[in-house]
Amino acid sequence: MGIMRTLGIIVLALALASVAAHTTVAGELGAPVDKQFIATLDGTVQKYVEMLPVGFDNSQPHDILIALHGHNSDRWQFVTGTQSVLTGTRAAAAAHEMIFISPDYRAIASWMGPAAEADMVQLIALLRAQYNVRNVIMCGSSMGGTSAPIFAALHPDLIEGVCGFNGTANMVEFNNPAFLPAIALSYGGTKEQVPEQYIMRSTELVPGQFLSMPVALTVGGKDTDVPPDSMRRLAASLEALNHPCFMMTDNPYVGHSTTYADTVASLDFVINAAAIPEPATLGLLGAGIAGLVLRRRRAH
Repeated sequence: MGIMRTLGIIVLALALASVAAHTTVAGELGAPVDKQFIATLDGTVQKYVEMLPVGFDNSQPHDILIALHGHNSDRWQFVTGTQSVLTGTRAAAAAHEMIFISPDYRAIASWMGPAAEADMVQLIALLRAQYNVRNVIMCGSSMGGTSAPIFAALHPDLIEGVCGFNGTANMVEFNNPAFLPAIALSYGGTKEQVPEQYIMRSTELVPGQFLSMPVALTVGGKDTDVPPDSMRRLAASLEALNHPCFMMTDNPYVGHSTTYADTVASLDFVINAAAIPEPATLGLLGAGIAGLVLRRRRAH
């Protein structure tokens, strides 16, 4: 028990050979810069923190990592926080020399409601206009681990990869009373008042929306804040759809958290897989190899 067991054929090391060197190369992010933009949705000032890799050269293409904070927090959580998922995310961004972005996305309680969604569409366009961007990867923890997959499912054309740490994939069934008032405020009403908002933001209902991007999900078996079952069902649906690039880590020994190692492994997986040109991916699949499949679970 507790030993990782692999589901499916692991061919990630072969497929990612051309980009894996970036996984272990030490990097460093520069000082955080607090920035803002005016939301086209309602004219409000919306803030985000930006950290560029040391030695940044905008003539060279860079990936962007957008990290979405948890409930009752703001843009600074992923910048200064010391929890393993926060430090692991920064470490992965530094190692891959990424542009690191941590937005408020309507802090402190967002859950990727319509206003936060509109802000993220605008911010991504702003960043792409400003920088030489290759891929946009989105991740988040807790509320952010819910929100990142929601945004990716709603806008698969804007995201090249997504990691969801300790989130829920079903806003219809999610019933933690500590979060429901904030969710209702963000979504414009309760489940009874605006059911369509909760349905369209329940990612387990639309697994096909993720087939164009690598996906990594983590859950904790002892998590009572955001129970893991809906993410497990989403993972099962992605497996049933033969998602060519998907990773799931289910740790029965932790609660509402993701370890440093699992955070870095998840982000490395998605960032490296997104870097593979599409023809190469299709070539692997066409050659009869099992594809870029790494489905990791811990026994539970």
